[in-house]
Amino acid sequence: MPAITVSDFAQLPRVAPLSTHALQRPVLSVTSAPSGYEGEGFPVKRAFAGVDLAALDPFIMMDEMGEVNYAPGEPKGTAWHPHRGFETVTYIMDGTFLHQDSHGGGGRITNGDTQWMTAGAGLLHIETPPESLVLSGGLFHGLQLWVNLPRKDKFVTPRYQDLRADSTTLLTTHDGASLVRLIAGDVAGHRGPGSTHTPMTMIHATIAPGAELALPWRADFNALAYVMSGTGLLGASDAPIGAGQAAVFGPGDALRIAAQDRPDNRGQRGLEVVLLGGQPIREPIAWAGPFVMNTRAEVLTAFEDYQKGAFGQALPHTGASDLAH
Repeated sequence: MPAITVSDFAQLPRVAPLSTHALQRPVLSVTSAPSGYEGEGFPVKRAFAGVDLAALDPFIMMDEMGEVNYAPGEPKGTAWHPHRGFETVTYIMDGTFLHQDSHGGGGRITNGDTQWMTAGAGLLHIETPPESLVLSGGLFHGLQLWVNLPRKDKFVTPRYQDLRADSTTLLTTHDGASLVRLIAGDVAGHRGPGSTHTPMTMIHATIAPGAELALPWRADFNALAYVMSGTGLLGASDAPIGAGQAAVFGPGDALRIAAQDRPDNRGQRGLEVVLLGGQPIREPIAWAGPFVMNTRAEVLTAFEDYQKGAFGQALPHTGASDLAH
């Protein structure tokens, strides 16, 4: 899992220890992600399946794509598909994805890059592995997060943010034992590169075996954790969590996550965890397939607009050599 890292965490800016007055958020639930398939057949774990949308707000869903080691000829992507009313955040830790849309946008995202797509009023989109990866096979691992848009932003003009790995804000804890990759939002006075319509924070953290990550967390945000590998303990109650599990936290202004020293069932030590928080939108959600709107009528309109071609037309697929930058 390369994502982006450094050889010596101790050289990074440090997050100060929590105030003695900080209120640790309790763990309300821990759920296990079921496995499934997406697009043309790549394996995913549905990270937040079974979690109430009210607890996820402003997030809709998240898929962990892989981790899978493809044989030659096996890598898969998606066909052309529509989106309206939300943002997709695709974070690639291993491997490469090419993306393209009906507005002529596109690019390449690879180890540690994030592609932040605001679908807004609507577009067609495709994500595929490059020909070189299809031919060679190889390791692929990523996340796709769906972030809701408030009613006032549902029809904004679509746009992209291609956040390169080296733009990620890298931090460590006061003891230098954990790596905090801040992709979006603010933590302890540090800001990530992502620009969001809805105030939110997204972090990928690597916590060393036996170490603890404690972060201040905005009291008006929700708080979620999803573990990709390793085993850990959450909150003051030391609630256990392992790979493929998600936690919902209750109210408070701080998060605590500790990595257990023992290996998990895949032999992984330490903890690879995604932390998410956002300001709840608290609006009605009508969600069907690739459309996330406020009412059923708006979802039906989205399907009608898609069938009428209002989202644009699928373009000839651009080869990997054309998306090298």
